[in-house]
Amino acid sequence: MVDGVVSMVQINLSTQTVSRLDQLREDDETYDEIVTELINIYEVEELTLFRGGDR
Repeated sequence: MVDGVVSMVQINLSTQTVSRLDQLREDDETYDEIVTELINIYEVEELTLFRGGDR
């Protein structure tokens, strides 16, 4: 955030990646929603692996 303005990150996706995202989307889910969901899943799995190593 710079001067109270949140900047949006822009990424370019290959046709293959867009096709794979389309296969994962449900109903009218946006690309932002599916990518956020995938990031959340990744973070939960990473946390689980990190905590599992503490034993």
